[in-house]
Amino acid sequence: MPGRTVSPSNCSSFTPDHHDLLNDYSISINGFLPEKAPLNCLSQPYYAPWESILDNLSSMLKNKSARRAIDSIAVLSTDKLHTEEEWRRAYVVLSFLAHAYIWGGEKASEILPPAISIPFLQVSEHLHLPPVATYAALNLWNFTCDGSSFRDLDKLKALHTFSDTEDESWFYMVSVAMEAEGAYMIPTMLEALEATQRRDYSTITGALDQLIICIGNLGRLLDRMDEKCDPMVFYHQIRPYLAGSKNMAASGLPNGVLYEDERGVLCWKQLRGGSNGQSSLIQFLDIVLGVEHTSSGGNMRTHSHLTSGTGEVVPSFHEEVRSYMPAPHRAFLEHVSRMDSIKELANKPCTSDEQRQMQQSFQAATKALGDFRNRHMQIVTRYIIVPSKKQFQGSVVNLAAASSGSKEGSKEQLTGTGGTALIPFLKQTRDETYLAGHIMERA
Repeated sequence: MPGRTVSPSNCSSFTPDHHDLLNDYSISINGFLPEKAPLNCLSQPYYAPWESILDNLSSMLKNKSARRAIDSIAVLSTDKLHTEEEWRRAYVVLSFLAHAYIWGGEKASEILPPAISIPFLQVSEHLHLPPVATYAALNLWNFTCDGSSFRDLDKLKALHTFSDTEDESWFYMVSVAMEAEGAYMIPTMLEALEATQRRDYSTITGALDQLIICIGNLGRLLDRMDEKCDPMVFYHQIRPYLAGSKNMAASGLPNGVLYEDERGVLCWKQLRGGSNGQSSLIQFLDIVLGVEHTSSGGNMRTHSHLTSGTGEVVPSFHEEVRSYMPAPHRAFLEHVSRMDSIKELANKPCTSDEQRQMQQSFQAATKALGDFRNRHMQIVTRYIIVPSKKQFQGSVVNLAAASSGSKEGSKEQLTGTGGTALIPFLKQTRDETYLAGHIMERA
């Protein structure tokens, strides 16, 4: 591969051709992050009960008073939320309060009180997101920055955490920095996709070479997780609060969680918890490279074109979790998936040196993304698999242990916060990424 480097600062501005398109999909100069840091509070005094509990959430979780505090507040209307920033802020606040209520006792709570469920359902409906702590709530809309660049990990800090530890803030902010780091590749790869129609191999190759460098930068950010996030703190003090209610029977939620709406209607919901699988950036890279994922994320490998026992089509995990992304972002991914395919062009018989170079760059890019997923598996091993085998003296309800299968601590049985069979799912996702680049060798 060429030894040249590409500075993101030279590529971070949207071209005029893409500015309106990306703006339509709520994609900013920071990619899937907002253009400015999110609101750090709802200034309307009416919402002080929510904000007050959130400000003291970690101490309430430690002394087991969070549920009592939440039970004491009234049902607040969402009518005083006006801007999208305020709706997003409400979503973040209610996500933290909901998960604190569900996981903040000796046992998991199967019921959310109306003071949380009613406004949470309304806010979620407005934003077209599920009423659960998604990647958007924990990462995209939950940070502040001391500098001008969201790419600078050392200048980022989470607005809220469950544990009030630097470890938890760092855990979230690594993902935020990665989102910002990859932002410049969005318009760059759009240009590459557009270039496939006219078979502009030079443009595609240049974009793929930049992508390889970018993925390497993302991997280096991921490798910084160890700097300020201790695996034992993550596993025992942070991870228990990140889980959803899907595939969580072993943790005390066999039916999921019961929500009540403003009409008094009760509904059980089984929802996935926050997961990096909900990152639109990573799914964007998959789409532009033609990576196809088939795992449903359960204990059995299920293909998206197969049907369940009831005849219902079973979506892959990656298809399903798009509904956990902000609506404009998942609409953008759908738009990109309809564009011409670099992978298909790379599979065509080679007739020129330019085409051959493009094919080599495509293969190198898919390998880079596969290697990135391999790095992620190593992080999972250090932060989940290894700590699951160690004893911890603490009073936190440890979902991580409770959600293991029949063999305590078995890496084959551990369930991710997103409700997936952890290691088998990650292995398959990695292997499918490598496969995308190997297909053309058999063409």
